[in-house]
Amino acid sequence: MKILVSATLLFAALPLPIWTQEPPARRAGAAPAPRIVSPEISSDRHVTFRLAAPQAHEVLVTGEFMKGSKSMEKGENGVWSVTVGPIEPEIYYYNFTIDGVRTIDPNNPEVKTGSTPSTISSTLEVHGDGPAFYDGQAVPHGEIRTHWYQSKSLDSLRRLTVYTPPDYGRDTRTRYPVLYLLHGANADETAWYRLGHVNLILDNLLAAGKIRPFLVVMPFGYGVPPNTPSAGGRNTEMFAKDLIEDVIPYIQSQYRALTDADHRAIIGLSMGGGESLGIGLSHLELFGYVGGFSAAAGRPADFAKAYAAVIANPAASNRKLHLLWLGCGREDSLFPTDKALADFLGEHNVKHTFLESSGAHTWINWRQYLREVAPQLFR
Repeated sequence: MKILVSATLLFAALPLPIWTQEPPARRAGAAPAPRIVSPEISSDRHVTFRLAAPQAHEVLVTGEFMKGSKSMEKGENGVWSVTVGPIEPEIYYYNFTIDGVRTIDPNNPEVKTGSTPSTISSTLEVHGDGPAFYDGQAVPHGEIRTHWYQSKSLDSLRRLTVYTPPDYGRDTRTRYPVLYLLHGANADETAWYRLGHVNLILDNLLAAGKIRPFLVVMPFGYGVPPNTPSAGGRNTEMFAKDLIEDVIPYIQSQYRALTDADHRAIIGLSMGGGESLGIGLSHLELFGYVGGFSAAAGRPADFAKAYAAVIANPAASNRKLHLLWLGCGREDSLFPTDKALADFLGEHNVKHTFLESSGAHTWINWRQYLREVAPQLFR
């Protein structure tokens, strides 16, 4: 089976609605219109969005910083605008909808992409009075590396991303624990550092002495191409084969990685959270740390079958598992499933942690969860 590795979508490839084109007067040689600034963030964290769409009848903005959508107002110059806020410091994603057509902000070069078109959004970063835990700071920094490898199990050339801690290149004798960190649906192997800022979060935690150094391996989490109608339920099965038979051996041949379960973790978000739980809890001989962030953990009716290995002998599972960690926001559509899984594990005496937080299915939560979990790894 040939698996196509997704490439980062290019902003220039995204078709924009006709309403965002230059007004006819400008094309005819009139004086250039003033540059449109969008988004514009004021000192009190109010944000103004603007869009030139003189032919549009309705323009809406939707974003993670508010519930629902907000109508923009059309000015005499054909520029639509709206101001919202104040907005709490964070990184958010938003879109415009022009007469029913969803698109990005053409005046904002910061764009979120993934492995499918549905993930394309504009990025809004609102800064606070000081650096956030996910910001780059004046500390030693690790390295992000990209590798191509031939997956024998999937008969495909694939790509993965690796984070190495700051001292990895200088200390050539130390061997390191490994976290296999999985992305969600519609994303790719770059998502955790582009959107999750995993390297900066770990750099800051290392500098603060809150974690020990470890490698992070971020593979492409699809065993079948995204949105393949005939894939059925085989995605996790095929991805597991690639991870166990190809990725782990490849990492152990290329890096100074510790190779026992006590020094190997698997954690993921959404689709990757379901993969992490399914693979990790079925292979406690390989993973001593397992976690799911807003995990797509399956149907509660299937839990007994899906997690049969871990509940078969809870005492033995608890001895092998140094950490089983679940986290989900109460506004997340997956919260009932994750809460049901936590209850299921408790009923079967499997030790675990379940963090019930605020928030929805967003990177805002997943970055926070990583900061929470990382200090608990490889103690």
